[in-house]
Amino acid sequence: MARAKYKKWLEPDNLKRISDWARNGVSEPHIAADKDKMDISYSTLKEWKNKYPAISAALKKNKDVVDAEVEESLISTMKKHTVTTIQYKMVKKDKFVLKGERQKFMNMYKLDHPEASQQEILIATAENVDVYEQIPVVKTVTEVDPNISAMIFWLKNRRPDVYRDQTFKKLNEAQARKAIAEANISEKQLKALEEADNPDNATVVVDDISKLKELRDKNADSSTKQGD
Repeated sequence: MARAKYKKWLEPDNLKRISDWARNGVSEPHIAADKDKMDISYSTLKEWKNKYPAISAALKKNKDVVDAEVEESLISTMKKHTVTTIQYKMVKKDKFVLKGERQKFMNMYKLDHPEASQQEILIATAENVDVYEQIPVVKTVTEVDPNISAMIFWLKNRRPDVYRDQTFKKLNEAQARKAIAEANISEKQLKALEEADNPDNATVVVDDISKLKELRDKNADSSTKQGD
């Protein structure tokens, strides 16, 4: 049963699903055995990896590999490089080549579908072995200048101390000074409140001479009693 299922996972959409699982960090045994994923044994997956390069390549598309590919692509655009474009045309395959491909496919199909009739094998062969092939007819090589935007992005992120916009640097410094100033003001306000709550720091305002004398006499009597 598992042997017959491999073709399903060679379809482009399913190869992309395998690649996405691997890139998101799902382990190969989990990709194989999970009923919501491939739903096969891990030993079968390892066998398929060895037999079918497309499945093996999809499993290698893990997150670290993708990140490395993106970084390598970015670096390549920052250098002067060439881009090669090839135009193809479709031509009919040589009859001996076509016969060999058909025979090879029929042999493989018989192994995977032992119950298939001869007519079913011929139909499957016609559907899967192309009569035409692409051949290159025009090759164009174009020289591309470095990508300035990519260079700026790289330098700002790799050397922010040198290449980060001065506007942001000055803004950060101004925000730091503002925070320090606000902290100092808060500290002074707190100190003023503490001094206001201290009775020893109270100030008495007297607008009458007689009251001033009365206050002086009270203070004198209080001192005498304390002396006794």
